[in-house]
Amino acid sequence: MTAQGVAAQTGSGPEPPSSPLNQGRPHSARMYDYFLGGKDNYVADRQAAAKVLTMWPGVMIAARTNRAFMHRAIRYLAAERGIRQFLDIGTGIPTSPNLHEVAQSVAPDARVVYADNDPIVLAHAQTLLSSHPRGRTAYVDANVAEPDTILNAPELTEVLDLSQPVALSLCALLHFVPDEWDPYGIVQRLLEPLAPGSYLVLSHITPDFDPEATQRTVQIYHSGGIPGKIRTKAEVERFFTGLELVEPGIEVPHRWRPDPAAADPGSGTGDVTDEEVSFWVGVARKPAS
Repeated sequence: MTAQGVAAQTGSGPEPPSSPLNQGRPHSARMYDYFLGGKDNYVADRQAAAKVLTMWPGVMIAARTNRAFMHRAIRYLAAERGIRQFLDIGTGIPTSPNLHEVAQSVAPDARVVYADNDPIVLAHAQTLLSSHPRGRTAYVDANVAEPDTILNAPELTEVLDLSQPVALSLCALLHFVPDEWDPYGIVQRLLEPLAPGSYLVLSHITPDFDPEATQRTVQIYHSGGIPGKIRTKAEVERFFTGLELVEPGIEVPHRWRPDPAAADPGSGTGDVTDEEVSFWVGVARKPAS
C-alpha cells in the first residue's frame, strides 16, 4: 500500500478510549502489525505508519521480508538441526503463522515459550498458547531489559529444559533496545544458561543501505516515545560474538537461505531490494565451551 493509502486510513473510525491497550499514541507492536497487514492497530499507529512510509517506502516490504526470514530460520532449525525448544522474545502481536505454528508444522512435539511485556501482546496471549497436542507453549510477561526475569520465570522453566538446546529468537527486537540498556550484555545473559548446540536467531534494522530513510524513521519512532537504535553490520555482528554463524552468515533477510518456491514476500531473491528491506539477519550456534 502507498503512503497516500495509509494516510487515507488514518482518520477512519473513532479512537477507542485510553487504556493500557491504547494510550492514544503510536506503539511499535501495533505499527508492526499494520505493516504486516494486520488489524490490531489504532489511529495513532496508522498516523505514525503514514509518516514512516513517506520516509521509508519499503517498510512494509521490510516487515514482511523479515517475517519470512523468521519462518525459514525456525523451519530450518526444526527440520535440519533437530531443535525442539524455542524461546521467542519480543513476540509482538500474533500474526499467523506464529513461531510455534512453524516449528510444530515440522516437529509437533516442539516446545515454545514467548516473552513480551506488552499488555497488547498479553491480550492476545491465548492465540500464542494454541499448541499442537504433542507440543507445548507458554507466555512470559517480562521485559527483555531484565533477562533474568525471563530466564527464571516458572512459565519458562516448566516448559523448556535449558540443559538441552534451545533456539533463542530475537527478531526485529534489538533495534528497540538503546545502547544505554546494554543490548550486547542482554544477549549474552540470555545465551549464558542455554546448552551448547543452542542457536541465536536475530534480525535488526540497519542504516547501511538507505541511511537517510532509516534514520528519519528512527526519529519518527522517537517522537512517539519509542526508544531504539539502528545498527551497522559491524554492530550487528557483535551480537554473535563467541557463536558459530550458520551459512551464509550475516546477510540481508531475502538472501538468507531463500526459498523461491515459498509464497511469503521476500522468500526469493529477485522480488525486493536491499534498500527496501534494510535489515541484517543471522543464525548462529552456541559451541561447546
